[in-house]
Order: sequence, then C-alpha cells, then structure tokens
Amino acid sequence: MTDPGNKDEWERHNRWTALGIRTDIPHPARVYDFILGGKDNFAADREMAEVGLKLMPEMRESSLGNRAFLVRAVRFMRDAGVRQFLDIGTGLPTSPNTCEVAQDGHPESRVVYVDNDPIVVRHAGAWMADNENIAVVPADLRDVDEVLSQAGRLLDFSQPVGLMFVAVLHNIADADDPAGIVARYMPALAPGSYVVISHSTDEFAQERVRAASRAATERGATWLPRSKDAIAAMFGGRELLDPGLVLVSHWRPEGGVPDPGADRAWTYCGVARV
Repeated sequence: MTDPGNKDEWERHNRWTALGIRTDIPHPARVYDFILGGKDNFAADREMAEVGLKLMPEMRESSLGNRAFLVRAVRFMRDAGVRQFLDIGTGLPTSPNTCEVAQDGHPESRVVYVDNDPIVVRHAGAWMADNENIAVVPADLRDVDEVLSQAGRLLDFSQPVGLMFVAVLHNIADADDPAGIVARYMPALAPGSYVVISHSTDEFAQERVRAASRAATERGATWLPRSKDAIAAMFGGRELLDPGLVLVSHWRPEGGVPDPGADRAWTYCGVARV
C-alpha cells in the first residue's frame, strides 16, 4: 500500500493510477530504480526489493554491475562506429543512459528506447524534448513487428544498429520463449550490427536465488534467472566478442581489472557481432 502520510508519494500514486498503472504490485523497472537509489518507486517496489536483497544481498552488486556494463557496451559500440541504438526494455532512465553515452562526441547518433510501462515511456520521452535523434516506442518487446515498425521511423535498418536487451529477458516467462524473441529481431539487422544481452543467473546459491524468484512471482512480478547455457542460447549461435559470456563486472572492466565485488554481480552478459 502507498503511505497516505507521504504527500509526495500519494500525489505520484494518484497521477500514475490515473494512467491505469498499478502501484500496488512491484514493477521490475521500479524495483531496479530503488536498488540503484532512485525515487521513481512505491511501497510495493521497495518491499519487493527489500525481500530480494534479504534473500540475495548480491542483488545490489548485480544491479550496479549491470548498469556499468550497459555504459561500457554502448561506449564500445559507439567507438566501433555504430551510430544507431535500439534499447529494448530500457527501464527508468538512470544516468548515464544509453543516449548520453552514444551521443557523447557523436550527437548525430540515433537512439530508440522501447518499453511497455507508461511511466518509463514518459521519463524517456523527456530526452526527446530537445533532441530529434531520440525516440521512444511504447510497446511490449514481444510485439516484434510493432517495435521494428515504430523504431524504423528514426532508425535506418540498412545500416548497423546496436540492439540491446539489458536486464530485461529475465522478466520474460519461459512460455514466451525469450531466445525466440531475440531471434525474431535478428533479420532486421544489417551486417556490422551488434546484439547486447545481460541476464540474471541462478547458477550461484541456487536456493536463495530461486527463493527470490518465487517471492517475485508471489507478488505478481516475473524475475526468472537462468543458467549460463540458457543465456548463451539467446545469442542464436553468433560468436561472442572477447571475453565471451561472463559476469557483468568482468566484461571489459575499466582499467582492465574488475571491481573487488565483481564475483557477487550474478548477471551474465555478452556482446555479439551480427
């Protein structure tokens, strides 16, 4: 429940519910926002985060490590000459965001954010106010044709694109075939494109991780950490760039040396050339 004694939160609750958004069940983007120290979250999100952190304290390192990986992966693609980015399931915009990194030194870079949460779309839309090279697609990532159609209004799919699924596919149920969803995007990409994936894993402390996953399910959310092999399969057999599929804090760390808590960031990641 939202605390009626917290005026600011109650006002935000009213605004969000007016848009048809449930604030009484946790949303992955808002849980992630809370763990990263943001303010775009409600009591249900904080309670879910606190339960998750109690069962799996490594969730904090995983979230921070994943965000740092996003920055390094976008920087790599930018420096490799990619000037178009399709960020699927972008979540709430934590700085530095995809567009900030992609357009650093290259303001002509085009970025399309995709999310099905109206609040995420509203926040991401703020980036568009003074920047014609940013667009937001309000769609579910499973609606591949719709996403590509709308993204194509800004992106030129005859040129390389950085396709990003950063910490989003673990919110997709097995029945929806996350690997199959990624595969449906691939034909749209020109040679020289890249696909970036990060995904929580259940290969460490399985009982605790799976208990946290069950806690999410009990609260109406979906968070399904998977095995390294299952995550690797999402790349559809494409060869991963060095260092391959590794924990997020081990993917080309700053200065070449992972942070001391790198092994506690239980999220695998990789970048493959298309």
